[in-house]
Amino acid sequence: MKPIEFSKEDRAAVTAKLRDYFARELDQELGQLPAEMLLDFIGTEIGGAFYNRGVHDAQQLVQQKAEDIVEALYGLERAAPTR
Repeated sequence: MKPIEFSKEDRAAVTAKLRDYFARELDQELGQLPAEMLLDFIGTEIGGAFYNRGVHDAQQLVQQKAEDIVEALYGLERAAPTR
């Protein structure tokens, strides 16, 4: 699977967060290269799971909004005139 690609700026920001997390939570220093390798691993091996979850959540949101629109349209209907 192809890794998720980031811009140079986003990649630097994400690796900085990984390095900060390792220092703060694990009391481990993580160098820049290992942080980039970890980012590549996450993007390649488990990034798809996060992506798929986001797609699923977006589908649910769009479906709910579509149902809301249909209900709103029914609310706009007027009774047909009787003869």
